Amino acid sequence: LGPNGAGKTTTFYMVVGIVKPDKGNVVFDNEEITALPIHERSRLGIGYLAQERSVFRKLTVAENIMAILETLPLSPGQRKKRLEELLAELNIAHLAKSKAYTLSGGETRRLEITRALVTRPSFILLDEPFSGIDPIVVSEAQAIIRELKVKGLGVLVTDHNVRETLSITDRAYLISDGKILISGGADDLINNPQARSIYLGEKFRM
Repeated sequence: LGPNGAGKTTTFYMVVGIVKPDKGNVVFDNEEITALPIHERSRLGIGYLAQERSVFRKLTVAENIMAILETLPLSPGQRKKRLEELLAELNIAHLAKSKAYTLSGGETRRLEITRALVTRPSFILLDEPFSGIDPIVVSEAQAIIRELKVKGLGVLVTDHNVRETLSITDRAYLISDGKILISGGADDLINNPQARSIYLGEKFRM
């Protein structure tokens, strides 16, 4: 979390390899990855879902997922099996033949996250997953994130919707000017005078 221009999205870009850090290193699972390109970081287990919508609207749900599967060194049979697994895992098997443009906001979010899971990441970064969506879709997105946590995936979220984000996180980080100022549980952040002064405001309540 952090104010506009704090460096939240830039931090994500450095983790996934879109931007190189001016100094310091990027380490994932005790491995130095600062010099690795995006696709190699993906192979190591880093998934990323950008803020911008990322589905092919005129393709079906199954075709959207298959488009990513076809970039992997799998046989046709393996791709089909993985497709069926993903559809079941994210509870969208009943939507397999639906065109992406017919999906609700929550269903679209599920499809986007399903596509991000194709490469079997161990850790996924979600950039503004609650941005620009209705409250009911926010609830659905929160449910998806909880499901990912139950499956054992690491999930890192950045978003401007403080309450929605803190309500699902185990640990929070407040960033300002590219530096982590405060870290801890939701209560630690909410009750921190510096966090209230810089970002939350004195009247903030969960």
